[in-house]
Amino acid sequence: MGTEMLRGTRGTVVWRGSDAYERTRRAMLWNAWKPERFPELIVTVASRDDVVRAVRFARARGLRVAVRGGGHNWWGSPLRDGGMLVDLSGLRDVVINPAARTARLSPVVSNRRLAAALAEHGLAFPAGHCGQVVVSGYLLAGGFGWNTRVWGPACHSVREIDVVTADGELVYANERDNAELFWAARGAGPGFFGVVTSYLVDVYPLPRALTTSTYVYSLADAEEVAGWASDLGDRLPPMVEPSFLLAAAPPGVTAEQPGKVAIVTAAAFADSTDAAVEALAPLDRCPAAGRALQAQVAVPSTFDGLFDAAATFWPEGRRYAADTAWSNAELGDVVSRLREPILAAPARESVILATLSPELRDVDPAADTAFSVAGRTLLDCYAVWQERADDAANRAWLRETMAALEPVTVGHYVGEADLTAEPERARRCYTEQNWQRLQALRARFDPDGLFHTYPDGVAPR
Repeated sequence: MGTEMLRGTRGTVVWRGSDAYERTRRAMLWNAWKPERFPELIVTVASRDDVVRAVRFARARGLRVAVRGGGHNWWGSPLRDGGMLVDLSGLRDVVINPAARTARLSPVVSNRRLAAALAEHGLAFPAGHCGQVVVSGYLLAGGFGWNTRVWGPACHSVREIDVVTADGELVYANERDNAELFWAARGAGPGFFGVVTSYLVDVYPLPRALTTSTYVYSLADAEEVAGWASDLGDRLPPMVEPSFLLAAAPPGVTAEQPGKVAIVTAAAFADSTDAAVEALAPLDRCPAAGRALQAQVAVPSTFDGLFDAAATFWPEGRRYAADTAWSNAELGDVVSRLREPILAAPARESVILATLSPELRDVDPAADTAFSVAGRTLLDCYAVWQERADDAANRAWLRETMAALEPVTVGHYVGEADLTAEPERARRCYTEQNWQRLQALRARFDPDGLFHTYPDGVAPR
């Protein structure tokens, strides 16, 4: 099969048609839903030299390249028809420099592992909300994670990268060297035209009193609570990250309307218990607080605790479809548009999340990173189901829910957007200036289109 250029690869090479192919292909996605798309070969690398060798092989054979880190990949971006899939799952090193407050990360370090390793040194990072997600796709997409209101999007903490280009060369990039490549790597997401093999990131002092509060309300109170919460991000100190969810009732909570509830939750990244309690106190002043079906107030937590809580909404073994929308509308208006969709969801576990981060509304990413933020609230809609027979119904529900949000949508977050939804979905993840700059840089760094870019709005198969 002409594999001479792949000889010496420390990882594994699996060709389509081999006994191991379908098992390997399906293992490329965490999501139990697997699109019917088939690369010609899958190269699981064990070193950055393997990445160089794989890219050079693909270039010599005219094979387009897709890259897999190991995150959620809701629409299945690593799986493309034909070409080569470069699987980075063997690259998992973490090297921490406590004195410099930096960490050198291989691309497939999970958020949970990173947080635990940093905590041993009293340090932290704006890791993604789900523990099993890895840093590669997360950082490439911009990185909207924990304590973003203080630490900023995670890509703002990236100091330098090592990247294999479309020429098969390993280069170093930062704000001075290969600055344009560095700019693109911080936000281009699955449209990035290279393979990042290492990130050097800044890290921060670990908050000593991470604390959470959670209030569960009847769906009948959802619009009132959302109206009160519309400016909650403005009223809370930046170290508090507030969220609003429409979801299935948690264990022990009896909900009146088909098992659905509204949940207000917040995490305080404080340095003392007193500061955390004071910072979270406004949540108890909601007019509907006395009607809460459940309240867990000022509960000490850890990053592991945050990841465990997130895992209850996004469990393994489920089939998922997801999409996002940035909005500047009042949360009450947004929730009024979502009340009927959440009740109509064909699967009980489907969830809609609104993260309130008003500071990001004023961030101008154009000068520093490809990552483009456009809105005070990030809305994430997830269809979560179990049976293949229900695929069409759940995907239709997601599209209908996003259509209901369209009048209040000002953009999308490339890290979790369904880029197959329509041809302009990827473009709407960026300011127009950033989008045009990305296209120009792709033409410069990958003129032959070696790396797969954003899909053309085709429906997933």
